[in-house]
Amino acid sequence: MPLVEHLRELRSRLVKAGLALIAGMVVGWIYYDAIFAWLAAPFNDVVEQARAEGRNVTLALTGVADPFILQLQIAALTGLLLSSPIWLYQLWRFVTPGLHRHERRWALAFVAVAVPLFASGVALAYVVLPYGLEILFGFTPQNVENIVAVDRYLSFFIRMVIVFGVGFLAPLLLVALNFAGILTGRRLLSWWRWIIFATCIFAAVATPTGDPINMVLLAAPILLLMSIAIGVCLLNDRRRARKGGGDYSEWDDDEASPLDLHEDA
Repeated sequence: MPLVEHLRELRSRLVKAGLALIAGMVVGWIYYDAIFAWLAAPFNDVVEQARAEGRNVTLALTGVADPFILQLQIAALTGLLLSSPIWLYQLWRFVTPGLHRHERRWALAFVAVAVPLFASGVALAYVVLPYGLEILFGFTPQNVENIVAVDRYLSFFIRMVIVFGVGFLAPLLLVALNFAGILTGRRLLSWWRWIIFATCIFAAVATPTGDPINMVLLAAPILLLMSIAIGVCLLNDRRRARKGGGDYSEWDDDEASPLDLHEDA
């Protein structure tokens, strides 16, 4: 396909993705109150607990234009999420012509697994967030009120759910590297101590408090997914060996590995 045709195709995909984003923003603007109530629910749980203990925790807007900017931000975030199936599909249709048939199958399978994994991480973050906020606000000295700007809470919320979602995608990355022939299941299994150590460090840094409870709540499911991922890699290595693909760990670093020259077009 000529360069001009590629540019026209890209423009068409971008226009369709942009229209879907605008439509999603309109929905987010209309249902702003309900969406904000869902976002603020973890914070409100902490507010009720703090008031029962005689402390005052408040979610506040500090600027004149902040209410409008907040609604615009939430509408944009809602539009990005609601339109994600469409703009991801447009991206997929743009890159598909450059992929082999087996690469398309792999990509679809990984996307099908990545979506529920990321959603599970987001759900766990939503459950853990009130406990983290409660621990953080527990360090407030007496006679001091917690007045939290809404934009800072929203940034904290988004960062929290993204970190948990990405953490749940890490095992899928190991499987992708294995299917690409970069890492073997046996090599990953030999790294189990480092995998546990790295997961615990990630959980300690990612959680807002760093306390053992929240760290375990994040590290335990990731380690479980890591174990499943290593099992999948070992099964894939056996499948590759039965097909005569060979085990790449048997080859020296300076030795050329065998290549499959009969790929599907």
